[in-house]
Amino acid sequence: MTFSLAARCPRTGQFAVAVTSSSPAVAARCAFARAGVGAVTTQNVTDPRLGPALLAVLTQGLDAEAALERVLAGASYPEYRQLTVLDTHGRTAVWSGDKTLGVNAKAVGQDAVSAGNLLANTGVPAAVCTAFLASDPTLELGARVIGAMQAGLEAGGEAGPLRSAGLLVVDREAWPIADLRVDWHDQPLAELAALWGIWAPQMRDYVTRALNPTAAPSYGVPGDE
Repeated sequence: MTFSLAARCPRTGQFAVAVTSSSPAVAARCAFARAGVGAVTTQNVTDPRLGPALLAVLTQGLDAEAALERVLAGASYPEYRQLTVLDTHGRTAVWSGDKTLGVNAKAVGQDAVSAGNLLANTGVPAAVCTAFLASDPTLELGARVIGAMQAGLEAGGEAGPLRSAGLLVVDREAWPIADLRVDWHDQPLAELAALWGIWAPQMRDYVTRALNPTAAPSYGVPGDE
């Protein structure tokens, strides 16, 4: 019921996770990233505790494969979990337990990892990764990730209708520069792309507002001068 992409931009050092599902509020449970550390997803019969656990292990200097092995060793019901890990050097790791639902598959490349379950076909994650790796590296990472997810949808997507989607992007600060969610919609990836189009032109201005309010632009709303 879910497919995802975790990706890294070597030019900026940003990490991003995008995820979509037939279930509501998928990004709240499945997408995790930390600036300077990595990006992970926890999906299928989701255990959201595994996202922060994987990031915590990555902060200890382990690579993606070692981090995944460490967390799986202590995880409850690992046979039900599907996990992806991307570390700070762009290395990847994937786990799909033997109780992963329906048609499931994975694909990896330098700086990108995609996985899914209850898919329309096994080629969906490969379509996501291929599209991401072929995208213009000078574009914002968020735009590249959303485009790759749309390629996965065009390749067949999920076996059933998609209802929710989310995008998480981290840069240099402790908070995400983008955390966009569509929690119930007939075309959640298209709606996510529309939200990105609204947010992206303002995204860095809000970082400036946080770090140096004296240099922050005004948006012309009441009280904002």
